[in-house]
Amino acid sequence: MPALLLLRRPLTAGISAALCAVPAPRTMDNASLLLMRQLKELTKNPVEGFSAGLVDDSNPFKWEVMIMGPPDTPYEGGFFQATMTFPTDYPNLPPDMRFVSEFWHPNVYQDGRVCISILHAPGDDQYGYEKSSERWRPIHSIESIIVSVIAMIASPNDESPANIDAAKMWRENNAEFNKKVKKCVRRSQEM
Repeated sequence: MPALLLLRRPLTAGISAALCAVPAPRTMDNASLLLMRQLKELTKNPVEGFSAGLVDDSNPFKWEVMIMGPPDTPYEGGFFQATMTFPTDYPNLPPDMRFVSEFWHPNVYQDGRVCISILHAPGDDQYGYEKSSERWRPIHSIESIIVSVIAMIASPNDESPANIDAAKMWRENNAEFNKKVKKCVRRSQEM
């Protein structure tokens, strides 16, 4: 049951003041407040290479991101859309990040999910590949996540690929890989 706030109504036509029960305004939880603070900071001090904002002003847990293809990479000139969905216990757990635009990369699953260490749950890696210090930590911000994703775009990690076909093509037929990426860039420009 929502908390009630008692308000005193003004006197009207000789009727004595009446107390009426009105639901108290809902306060934002810590995760919402942190996300809104990070949005305000990104708005005030934009970072080159991407833009980010809420999908819907009423939901601080769902963000849309536009990443510009990093210079001097096959992705240069592209405008790649992605979403970030934050858990309600953020920053204790990382968000889920997915490219909405078509994106061919060894570290991006075919469904668009980004596979990068800082987006993996905190703690030890069950496969022993990542150090716990490389995984999610509550000190990460939206800016640090997206800057890390931009670095990942520029320098794929083919040792632990999310998209095995892209990793194999990147290793064995780089010209074909670049050609496929350029198609993604052109499509992103048309959107």
